[in-house]
Amino acid sequence: MQLFLDGSDIDKIRKFSDLGLIDGVTTNPSIILKSGKNMIEIISELADIVSGSVSAEVSALDSEKMVEEGVKLSKIAENITVKLPITWDGLGACNTLSKKGISVNMTLCFSASQALLAAKAGADYVSPFIGRLDDLNLEGVDLISDIKLIYSNYKFSTKILAASIRTINHVKQCAHLGADVATIPIDIFERLVKHPLTDSGLTQFTADWEKTGQSII
Repeated sequence: MQLFLDGSDIDKIRKFSDLGLIDGVTTNPSIILKSGKNMIEIISELADIVSGSVSAEVSALDSEKMVEEGVKLSKIAENITVKLPITWDGLGACNTLSKKGISVNMTLCFSASQALLAAKAGADYVSPFIGRLDDLNLEGVDLISDIKLIYSNYKFSTKILAASIRTINHVKQCAHLGADVATIPIDIFERLVKHPLTDSGLTQFTADWEKTGQSII
């Protein structure tokens, strides 16, 4: 499973990219708003940091303007993926942009039928929002399983990009179910490595090593 970071914190994204741990980045208007920075500048910088997909979302709601914005965003860098909402206008724009060879991520997916339409429209990625489904007392990860089965049945090439991840357990469940990608908020990503037994074990090993009075170097 590929791991994307969901955010715009340049320093932290560069840190994890340098470690070879992330495969891409996703952004959205809410993330850009919180950053307080110019969208084009942020997207351009992110595209320089990571070699994989960098999702940038359009702001338009009608198909024609979505295409115009999508083409403009795609020219920022070769690894830009244009994010479109799963609406009829979004699907129309996806069909047009994909035929132009522009990578598209259909976002705000909450049902298997929406995912089916996204694949038919030629999307490279579909983003089911599992956390927001959990908020409605639904089992968000069930949608990952449903989409996986449908795509497998019909050999669709659209990748499942699990989004709205809220917990470490979400990451594990997405990996179990075979999601192609999980886009993870930076604070959740930072916690993936943490475990109390690792910390206590390291403390013990360090104390015992110091007692030996030895040095490797």
